[in-house]
Amino acid sequence: MSDEEHHFESKADAGASKTYPQQAGTIRKNGYIVIKARPCKVVEVSTSKTGKHGHAKCHFVGIDIFTAKKLEDIVPSSHNCDVPHVTRTDYQLIDISEDGFVSLLTENGNTKDDLRLPTDDSLLTQQTNKRISLDVAILMQIKEGFAEGKDLVVSVMSAMGEEQICALKDIGPR
Repeated sequence: MSDEEHHFESKADAGASKTYPQQAGTIRKNGYIVIKARPCKVVEVSTSKTGKHGHAKCHFVGIDIFTAKKLEDIVPSSHNCDVPHVTRTDYQLIDISEDGFVSLLTENGNTKDDLRLPTDDSLLTQQTNKRISLDVAILMQIKEGFAEGKDLVVSVMSAMGEEQICALKDIGPR
């Protein structure tokens, strides 16, 4: 053994995958799938019959869970598709900073300060009106409820390294 010390700089995480494989024929409506490297909720699945050259194909229509854009993909039903690990976590809202970052209280008592509220500008650049009205509604409810001093619990959806506030609950006055 030598006296030299070896230092390795790693920019990787703990090795947990952001997705897992699942056979295309087993993915159903309201499930999740990765289409064009984006996590999507499946809104429509249709399966074609086995043709002259073999495989039956699945046609997936999904909506990106963060941008609400509609994406489509066609995959042989016997092949594997990537399915994202999607989690929803509730946090209590502690503070909203001037630059739009929220301070959230985790279950173990620590704070999470790396999540930003959707800004009015970013909402206007998105193309899907349904999602814009939902995000604007949540944004307004968060700002108004916080200004009134209410205790608010926000639900944060996370998948494939992205996080976004997706719902809000009012648990009463402080």
